Amino acid sequence: MPAEHEIGPWALSGSYLEACNCEAICPCRRIGGRQGGRSTYGICLGALSWQVVDGHAAGADLSGRRVVLVCRYDDDEAGSPWDFVLYLDDESDDRQRAALEAIYTGKAGGTPLKQFPWAFKPSRPAGVQVASIEIDHTPRKGWFRVGEDVTVRVAEPVADQEPVTCVIPGHHQTGLEVYVDEQRSSAPPIEYAFAGRCGYESTFAYSSHDK
Repeated sequence: MPAEHEIGPWALSGSYLEACNCEAICPCRRIGGRQGGRSTYGICLGALSWQVVDGHAAGADLSGRRVVLVCRYDDDEAGSPWDFVLYLDDESDDRQRAALEAIYTGKAGGTPLKQFPWAFKPSRPAGVQVASIEIDHTPRKGWFRVGEDVTVRVAEPVADQEPVTCVIPGHHQTGLEVYVDEQRSSAPPIEYAFAGRCGYESTFAYSSHDK
């Protein structure tokens, strides 16, 4: 994996969709500008997806690449470390995968060290896998899938919501809280299945410049 000094300046932007087992609206988010707090059930299980529209790193064009992260953390465990599995799409080449792994694990530095909890908090990586990733971030009815391992499908937006923001795409980005009618992971050691829980859609822009 390239070190930060080897990857050089980098930038990514595109669309984002996540889902977790919290009840909507997820209490971890900022709602109406108010700081978020504990997850609904104390243990958070989720899946996050990014569709890169424009991106470059280490001389590689990252436009069109897809990334998914499956995660778990316990609010009551000291430091609430994140367990996670990182998926990189199988249509990327070795250089693209190395750059994306460096960025999404936080080793490339930059804005992820303020926005990715698994990078700025303790974490227990459970592996990086290359897989078939399908993503459709159509607003209000998006979905994504990682082979047979992960499925997330939006049902509808939460009605009459205050402004909601999430640290991962960034509190400076606008977004929309949604209900998810299908959310499943069989990615060991993070396995779950839920329906009717929360999701969040937004856009993202990350870079090596720590602004």
